[in-house]
Amino acid sequence: MTAMSTESAWDVLEGVNLPGGYRVEITDGKIIMTPRGMGQWKVIYKAARQIEDQLAGRGDFLSDVMVDFPSSLYGYAPDLAVVSPNAELNSRGRYEWHDLEAVLEVVSRSNQDNDFVKKFRLYAECGIPVYVVIDPSEAVCTVHTGPQRSGTYADQQKVPFGEDLHVPLEGRTLVIRTDEFPKDPG
Repeated sequence: MTAMSTESAWDVLEGVNLPGGYRVEITDGKIIMTPRGMGQWKVIYKAARQIEDQLAGRGDFLSDVMVDFPSSLYGYAPDLAVVSPNAELNSRGRYEWHDLEAVLEVVSRSNQDNDFVKKFRLYAECGIPVYVVIDPSEAVCTVHTGPQRSGTYADQQKVPFGEDLHVPLEGRTLVIRTDEFPKDPG
């Protein structure tokens, strides 16, 4: 991971008018724009509604919102992220990586390397306590816990679609029903 920087990867997009309907992230200093598929959007929507109901004022959640990471080479806007109840916005008006209690990413076939490798490594290095990869093509969620500075997570648990997904947070657990998550027939 690149040394801590006061610069944000998102600064390169300052004043740029981005087209709607695309997910924009920065990986290894490259701006990546990808369209979101219908299945991805439905999973995010169904999970977001459940997360919002369960948080009830004990933290916040984001969906496709810029988060500042400790490197000017990475600018991620997680599909879903649970923010700590004590978190405050920085001078840029954004949350930072250490404010996140959990990140949930819905894998797309075109962007699997980012979710399974690059984001996995960065989120672990940053100490994000829980990283959940939701894979509609395999109809499974993988919950990663125990982040290691070496860029890996100590533990993982697979939860097939149809079973409840338990997301352990500080002092509470979110339970997300996955029975209505659409499987990507691919």
